[in-house]
Amino acid sequence: MNRQSTIESGVVRDTSSKGTVPWYMPGFGNDFETESLPGALPQGRNSPQRVNYGLYAEQLSGSPFTAPRGKNERSWLYRIRPSVRHVGRFRKVDIPLWKTAPHVVEDVISLGQYRWDPVEFPGEPVNFLTGMRTVTTAGDVHTQVGMASHVYLANESMDDDYMYSADSELLVVPQDGRLEIFTEFGIIELEPLEVCILPRGMVFKVGLLDDTARGFVCENYGARFTLPGRGPIGANCLANPRDFKTPVAAFEDKESPCRIWIKWCGAFHVSEIGHSPLDVVAWHGNYAPFKYDLRTYSPVGAISFDHPDPSIYTVLTAPTAEEGTANIDFVIFPERWLPQEDTFRPPWYHKNIMSEFMGNIYGVYDAKPEGFVPGGISLHNCMLPHGPDRDAFEKATTESWDPVKLTNTMSFMFETRFPQQLTRFSAETAALQKDYADCWSGLERKFDGTPGLK
Repeated sequence: MNRQSTIESGVVRDTSSKGTVPWYMPGFGNDFETESLPGALPQGRNSPQRVNYGLYAEQLSGSPFTAPRGKNERSWLYRIRPSVRHVGRFRKVDIPLWKTAPHVVEDVISLGQYRWDPVEFPGEPVNFLTGMRTVTTAGDVHTQVGMASHVYLANESMDDDYMYSADSELLVVPQDGRLEIFTEFGIIELEPLEVCILPRGMVFKVGLLDDTARGFVCENYGARFTLPGRGPIGANCLANPRDFKTPVAAFEDKESPCRIWIKWCGAFHVSEIGHSPLDVVAWHGNYAPFKYDLRTYSPVGAISFDHPDPSIYTVLTAPTAEEGTANIDFVIFPERWLPQEDTFRPPWYHKNIMSEFMGNIYGVYDAKPEGFVPGGISLHNCMLPHGPDRDAFEKATTESWDPVKLTNTMSFMFETRFPQQLTRFSAETAALQKDYADCWSGLERKFDGTPGLK
């Protein structure tokens, strides 16, 4: 295959895959190969005695070496310097509002139903790292179970700052403002209604393509996100593998003072280095970042009666050893048709063993037409009842059975098997709606002992 490359401001990237979807390779879980200079990728072997261009061969493993073939995750990277040269002496630093499980604040009550307005930007400069605000934590990072949910706020780019998490993979969900995420594997441009996965142990930095950016992050301590089984749905619909996009190789050739930040066992450490760590000239493997456009999700639902479980809208799932029980499910509520007859169409009232963290990307959520605004958040913890507010209930029980299309809507849910603990920030921020539970106060007694609808 003929390879071409482009060079802009010290960034070299592969253009051989450029076409209708430039800079990306399609497919979920594929074994990819890509190089940003011709001949940089060894053929027929992983670690030759000498790599072209004087590169170093290095493996990044996302699973134990002995994991079954279908679950074995690794990539070979061919880089200007080995990673051991990208770190020096560490010093411990504090990122005060990024918290890690187990994190229980004794005087904060996590039992309840909670909702927040969009979190406001601080008055000082913040980037993707320093602007992280943890809302909830669950599980235990030391045993690699559970998660944390965050809001990120950024008004400046990470120009000379780079980071990776040894604790988790990161699911990034933009709500406002576009991002350029430069990773060891290549560059991902991300906008609202797209999401991306940044694997555990992979170095990256986040730049802004707009003046500011705000969104959500799910930090997954457990098994990697994968596609859910479709079961009787069959081979198509939901999130189709071809719509996942992995970046082609790109590297940054920069010899100037830089910092690399590492999150490890819930603590942050920084190391000063004299060059960019994003120096991977070529790579191959199946452990890599990717992005996904939520607008390509093909929802499936009831076409006769009843409202299916929200799990029917699962995009990605991080499984546990217990079959059917997720460490995290990433679920979306996109635009879709509702044709059910004689059916209460919004989400029904329920208590759930799973804990539900929701965010609104844009538009109106049908179960909460008021108060749950774009950029807003809600939390309904394990076995806490929740459901539509009074206005949504009255509308759903009196409207016609004619098919209706939900438009101007995109919300999502980080759902986990573990109870989610509030942080002090989320419990005390001005964005917390202290009167949220009042949205159900108008639900009236309708029972009068006689049959028939009221």
